[in-house]
Amino acid sequence: MGQEAESKFQAEARERKVGLMVVMAGVMAISFDALLIRLADTFTWNVVFWRGLFTFLSLAVVLYGSKRGRPFGVFAQFPKVAWASAFLFGTGGLFFVSSVMFTSVANTVVIISSAPLFAALFTRIFGIERIPWRTWMAICLALCGVFLVFAGSLGQGALIGDCIAVLAACNAGGNLTMLRRHPQLGRMPLVCIGGLIMAVMVWPLADPLQVSPQGFFYLGIMGLVQMPLALFLIAQSTRYLPSPEVSLFLIVETVLSPIWVWCVLGEVPPGMTYVGGSLIVLTLILHSWMGMREVKRLRRVALAKA
Repeated sequence: MGQEAESKFQAEARERKVGLMVVMAGVMAISFDALLIRLADTFTWNVVFWRGLFTFLSLAVVLYGSKRGRPFGVFAQFPKVAWASAFLFGTGGLFFVSSVMFTSVANTVVIISSAPLFAALFTRIFGIERIPWRTWMAICLALCGVFLVFAGSLGQGALIGDCIAVLAACNAGGNLTMLRRHPQLGRMPLVCIGGLIMAVMVWPLADPLQVSPQGFFYLGIMGLVQMPLALFLIAQSTRYLPSPEVSLFLIVETVLSPIWVWCVLGEVPPGMTYVGGSLIVLTLILHSWMGMREVKRLRRVALAKA
């Protein structure tokens, strides 16, 4: 019995390590997103259109090149859930780009880091799994950080972008929760169709050919490599970790994304963004540390009972 319990915890520990590596790789990749949007130097709908179309094309090539039967069969097997998740991937990209265009990059990524609130709420509403008290505490502290960012935007004409970022956070939390509840769904087809949905939604508003060669270069990197890879890895991590925890790791982007933009373009965020961002990042570190302690405690208790 003791060996069985030990094996179970070892398997859970390995699964958690895989999940942590996958989500960190995805977050590192997605942290360059805002910088590439700025470097593309074209208006919002063009960025959304090419980002979505390139994402669709690149992942479609990968899916058909893998020769694994029906690459989009998930939409026939689980039509409601698959189309809902793909739609959320599409609208999530639309919200993110729009927010970056109307407010500072730091504000956008800090506010989107509140996604754990929505992930936890949806997880609780649908009864997917119990949310520990430390996660609720982390969510409350993260929200305080978001409010500080909003306070710093007052009078600077950035509130529209901040509000769109809240929609992006709600979108991300809901999608991660849906993916956590349905681990059997193939993630890559969802991200692929999400890109197509994104492009179709803004097609009437875009002027796709009014982009400079340099802009196409950065849009190509973003849509063909960076975004498909990042979204796939983050979605894949929900196979191993609860959606609120995955959402919390997205807070790492809060640190990295503004740093890349500051280093390359010299964009300096409002002072309150530093205060709110620091609170959120410290919350993530504390939450992760408490989570590791809890796993070790449960392991000791289970071994003692065995």
